[in-house]
Parts: sequence; C-alpha cells; structure tokens
Amino acid sequence: MRFTYLITRPEHDDTTHFLSAWSEKTIKLAEENDAKIFDLPRERANKKEFESKIKKFSPNLVMLNGHGDDDIVMGHKNEILIKAGMNENVLKGKIVYALSCRSAKVLGPKSVNAGALNYTGYEDDFIFMYEPNLFTRPLIDRTAALFLEPSNIFIESLIKGNTVQEALDKSKNLLRKNFNTSISTLDQDSTTARFLWWNLRNFVSHGDMDASVG
Repeated sequence: MRFTYLITRPEHDDTTHFLSAWSEKTIKLAEENDAKIFDLPRERANKKEFESKIKKFSPNLVMLNGHGDDDIVMGHKNEILIKAGMNENVLKGKIVYALSCRSAKVLGPKSVNAGALNYTGYEDDFIFMYEPNLFTRPLIDRTAALFLEPSNIFIESLIKGNTVQEALDKSKNLLRKNFNTSISTLDQDSTTARFLWWNLRNFVSHGDMDASVG
C-alpha cells in the first residue's frame, strides 16, 4: 500500500517533547507500510515548509502535533500552521488527525467544509500526564502511555488501511480500557482517570468516516 504521510513534530516545551517522541512510532510504522513520509520536526514545523510540502506532494494523511485553539494548530515555538479562515483549504482531499487542544471545535468543521476528507481531533483541551523523572525517556513512561498509546492507535490504524471509523473505535476502546484500569487500581491517582475520561469525551471526528488511505 503506497500513500503519503506528512507529520509535524514541534519540540519546544514539555508537551511537544512528548508528542514528538511518541509520534516516532507512527513514522516507523508508516515506513514499514511503504509510505512516502514527510517528517517536519522541530524548526521545520513552520508554516512555510508545511504549506510547501502539503501543496507540492498532497499527502493522503496529515498528522498535526502541537498546541492549538478552537480555530488553529501551531507548530514549532507556537507558529501558526493552520488557521480557520486563513488556509484550511490546504487540507482539501486529506485525512487529518490533530493531536492539539481544541482545534476540532472550529478548525475541524471548517476544514471539512473546505474539502478535507476528514478531520479528527479534540473539541477541548487534550490532557496527558507524565512522570517528570522519565522526561528524557518518554517512551518508557507508563503514565504517559495511558494517554498517548490511544492517540497512536488512531493514526497507526489509519496507516494500516483502516477507515477513520475503525481507527476511532480502536482508539476510544483503549481510552475506555485505560480509564477503567485507572479507576480500579488503588495506587492510581484519580486525576489520571478523570483526564482519560476528559479526552475520551472530547475526541471527535468530522467528515467522511469511511475514508481511508488505502
């Protein structure tokens, strides 16, 4: 299966450090599935390079990591990459996943109206927890994994050829499993369960739920 995968990975604070590290797994899987990959890490996650790559190569699948708000997703050092009413039309014909706070509230629907096949993300803040002593080794942080593995499963399922609906179901099922584990484990902080439920409640998808990269 040949498709094109574009991913932004800003890395300028604790949050983006973790998102970038965990996204490396999706890049590896895309390589194994014969994808053409455009990885925009750190300073390369800027508006000029993002728009250039997306217009020139028209990737099937776009993953946006970074801070956001109702109508924007940002890149490295919070440079705006996509803004509703400014350039959401660059997402036309694409399946988009934004691991970013709030962007599915306004930017998501407006992107679909501008021609995106699908836009999946979060209507409110995406929240995750991590162990400060594992900051330099984020991939072995089991607290962070409770939040970031469900996120990865969504994009990994798409890479494997699943539809958006199938990927969303798998991701939400793991979020529910992690939530149930958290509330049933005595040594887990109740905050963990609360934040997992928060992410599950705010995880939404707009557009064609049968879309796939296959």
